[in-house]
Amino acid sequence: MANTAPSTEPKAKAVVLLSGGLDSTTCLAIAMHEGYECYGLSFDYGQRHRSELQAAARVAEKMQLAKHMVIRIDMSGIGGSALTDLSLAVPEKETAGIPITYVPARNTVFLSYALAWAEVLNASSVFIGVNALDYSGYPDCRPEFIEAFERMANLATRAGVEGSQLRIQTPLMNMNKANIIKTGLSLGVDYSLTVSCYQADIDGNACGLCDSCRFRSKGFREAGVEDSTIYQRR
Repeated sequence: MANTAPSTEPKAKAVVLLSGGLDSTTCLAIAMHEGYECYGLSFDYGQRHRSELQAAARVAEKMQLAKHMVIRIDMSGIGGSALTDLSLAVPEKETAGIPITYVPARNTVFLSYALAWAEVLNASSVFIGVNALDYSGYPDCRPEFIEAFERMANLATRAGVEGSQLRIQTPLMNMNKANIIKTGLSLGVDYSLTVSCYQADIDGNACGLCDSCRFRSKGFREAGVEDSTIYQRR
């Protein structure tokens, strides 16, 4: 009779950047489905609202991560973005070029922290839910940036120099929002736990007008499934 005992091989570890939004939660679900032991990393970076951090905590608890860490950094001191400077309005209509909601160097900073934690954990991968189709045109969401960061990561760390290559995994990169939602639902993601809005209220209710809300709403509509997002009365 074949041996059916469960494998005692340890799971590969992965650090997953978890904002509490739709994309990062789907990315986490994919990493878990692929068999990784997942460590969620979120940032209190001076963003407009804390609803997304509350969402990240809900997702981490529901999906039973190995650990969920929130790191506090102050990107509001730098400013330059409507997400970190309250004197700048979040656009509620589509704008040309890179929008004012772009946070300078945010993904570079976040990935650097993830890289450091991955090295401490001896993790083989960092997952980030960037997307180059239904997104706002941020330069640090492009595949060229991810490829360059991965090369840098394997030059800059002891693990990389000693031959333990780290991968920056972007499973959503070439998916539109509808396909991201369908994939997440197939993996059991509860999107009612998530917050995507750039200016959600204290309860996590969405404005329905910002870029992130528009992409999210369009994705549910094109996926042909009910949007569980609660919108503010305006």
